[in-house]
Amino acid sequence: MNKPLPKCPVETTLMLISDRWKVLILRDLMDGTKRFGELQRSIGTISKKVLTSNLRAMEADGLLTREIFAEVPPRVEYTLTDVGYSLKSILDAMLDWGTSYQELVENQEVG
Repeated sequence: MNKPLPKCPVETTLMLISDRWKVLILRDLMDGTKRFGELQRSIGTISKKVLTSNLRAMEADGLLTREIFAEVPPRVEYTLTDVGYSLKSILDAMLDWGTSYQELVENQEVG
């Protein structure tokens, strides 16, 4: 990564994962290596252009690696780096908070 980092560590984290697509890509790659089509299907509404752009940015930031296989048609696989995996605790905290919030909202609607 050649970008200057912000002085605030929270801002640094947001700089790397603030895009909703990046968080969903991280979520999907936490389970292991995925191909482009698998990521696109899992994420759903993301376009090929936006997915490609986000994957390239995440690769440049050192969050994932891209491996290209010399096959016809070419096969490309994406895998999180150790730095990418180090974001697991953040995603786990987001999962816990989101689950609690969903339960709170559902209970308010019923109660």
